[in-house]
Amino acid sequence: MSNNTIAVRFAATYALLRVSAAVADHWVQSTHQAANKGWHDGDTDAQGHAHTSAEGRKACAAHVASYVATQGLALAVGNKVLGLALKPRHVLAALAVSGVTHYVADRRRPLKCLAGKVGKAPFYGLADHGMNGAYALDQSYHHLFETVAAAIAAR
Repeated sequence: MSNNTIAVRFAATYALLRVSAAVADHWVQSTHQAANKGWHDGDTDAQGHAHTSAEGRKACAAHVASYVATQGLALAVGNKVLGLALKPRHVLAALAVSGVTHYVADRRRPLKCLAGKVGKAPFYGLADHGMNGAYALDQSYHHLFETVAAAIAAR
């Protein structure tokens, strides 16, 4: 396989992963999943109702399952339509990377902790001036690992 072939596969695979991730995060994900996937023991919502880590894990797992399914469908269709000749084991490995890293970020506390460790806690907490720092860091984290996943799938 030539380097040009890998580069074309990478570019196409990244595009497919990125667009399907946006669709999965904003159209496929339920409001319940979005609102509950980050709950941990002792957290309370705006109405004062207590929530548990189990609720958060369940909501996050359901979201990630639909997220990975959406990405898998996009890769399958793109592979066929574009003739990418992606190897199934590489696609599965790429989807595993995307799914696991997505779950970690969407549980929220790990990403907040990472932001703190690299000096981005103030940006993470920014929710003003037309900016939501937590969301921006979440999305850039996902983009990073979609790039890794695309590189895996392209081999």
